[in-house]
Parts: sequence; C-alpha cells; structure tokens
Amino acid sequence: MRVTVMIPTQRRLGGLAVAARSVFAQVGVDFARLELVVVDNDQTPSAQATVAELTGEAPFPVHYVHEPRPGVAHARNAGMAAARGELIAFLDDDEEAPAGWLAALLAAQARYQADVVFGPVRARAPASVTRHRDYLERFFSREGPAEAGVIDHYYGCGDSLLRRAALPDPVAPFAVERNHIGGEDDMLFGHMRAGGARFAWEPAAWVWEDPVPDRLSLDYTIRRAFAYGQGPSAHCAAASPPDRLGVARWMAVGVVQSALFGLVAGFKWLTRAGDRADWLDRAARGLGKTLWWGPFKIQFYGRTAS
Repeated sequence: MRVTVMIPTQRRLGGLAVAARSVFAQVGVDFARLELVVVDNDQTPSAQATVAELTGEAPFPVHYVHEPRPGVAHARNAGMAAARGELIAFLDDDEEAPAGWLAALLAAQARYQADVVFGPVRARAPASVTRHRDYLERFFSREGPAEAGVIDHYYGCGDSLLRRAALPDPVAPFAVERNHIGGEDDMLFGHMRAGGARFAWEPAAWVWEDPVPDRLSLDYTIRRAFAYGQGPSAHCAAASPPDRLGVARWMAVGVVQSALFGLVAGFKWLTRAGDRADWLDRAARGLGKTLWWGPFKIQFYGRTAS
C-alpha cells in the first residue's frame, strides 16, 4: 500500500523544515511506497522555496501544494486531493517525529485493521518559559493508554494515520465550516465513529511538539480550552437531525462545571496555588459547553493577511 505523509503549514518555515527532515529520517518503512505532501496555506506561496530545498534532500517524492484559501479544512482537503496514498499520515508543522514513528503507526494499522491510528504527543516548551510551564506542556501534549490497542474514542488529526477507503469522502473529508475555528478533525472522526469505524492507539508512535512562542501563554490556552469545551454541544447541534436533547444536556453540564471549577480556580488564584491554571482551564471548558453558538466562536485559523 502506498503511504502519504501530509504536513499542512502556514508561515512556519523553521518548523516545517524540522518536521519534514524528521520524515526523511524514518526507519523500518519502504521509501519506494512513501511520499510527502506539503500544503502551504498562505495567500502567497511563502513555503515554496523551503519545500524546493527540502525536496533535494528527500529519499522519496515530495509534492508541494499551494492552497491560498485560508482555513485548516481547505488545507487538509487540498492535501487529500493531491495525495496518492491509500494510507495518510498527518504530521503538524510544529511536530518532530522520532525515527520509528511511521513504522509504529503502520504496524498498528495492520495489527488492528484500524481505520484510524492515533499516537501520543509530547510537548516541550523552551527553557525561557517558566510561568505555568507544567500546565502549558500538558496542554499541548496528548496522553493515552499505556498499552496499544483498539479504543472507543478519538483524538486530533496531528500524529494520526487514516485509511482513505474508510473516509466518508476520500478526497475532501474535512468540513469547511470549521475552517477558522478548528474541530474539523473531531467532526470527521465523530461521523466515522457513528458509522462504525475502528480506532486504535499506539503509544510507540509518539512525536515531539514545539508550540510556537505566541501560543505559550494563558491568553491563548484558556481561549482554546473554551473552544474545546464548545465541541460536544456543537457536535450535537450539527447532527442530522440535530440532537437537541444532547445540546441541552451538555449545556447543563457546562453550567455546573463552569460554576464549580470557576470557584475553585478563584480560590487557587488567590492562594497562588501551583495548579491554578489547570482549574481555570477546566472552568473555561465548562463555559464553552454552555456558550457554544455563533457569537462565541473564536477564530484560530485562516488569518493569512500580511
């Protein structure tokens, strides 16, 4: 089976180079069946020269795709349209894969006959980050079971392997209405789970994540936590037909969580407790479940204007 590794990117040339070179250094995979697709989601082709340079180092074909329409779903769909692989592995442009990453994903997919395989993400903040460092590294990390196996839930698209034939749309599976707020991968995997898709977890398929500096702050993570909290309510509302009972249930859960965790967060902040950011995060996720519709949606992607 042909395998595509896809890296969507937007104005992160240094991170893109690190991610791509980590793919070139993979071991235990057949390079004759492998290709790399880089999707440049900038209005101008700002990554083109970097990809051309990387192509000269690559031990397998590298394809450059310019998708000027801003939005994470547009970028992923453009990459899917260009990819020739039957299996698609996603790596973000702020991630670095150890040498055995792809082989571990492929082995897990074959072992469990999985439609999607997920792996852990280990965030690392630079030494200059001292305030709330532990919380920030946990926020950008992905943890899961200690053992590999079939799971009944799903994670995000970064560090995952998808079987194209299992997708509801093999060319453009990501919902464009999520272009600017994110969650296009959650929507896809939610639809796949409802359709009986098989998910697996492989702890050996882990990657490093190096968050960009402007995200290593509570200003970003608490807003992002709020948006994550909106997910369950928004997914119920987007169901066909809409799951109004589910929306009401999640909104009620959000009211309780935001009130309870907010009180704890306030006390922790007054006492300067070391875990105060964690409780503020929980309160924000609860509030997101309650305030999930249009005016409260936050744009995180697609800002490509100079």
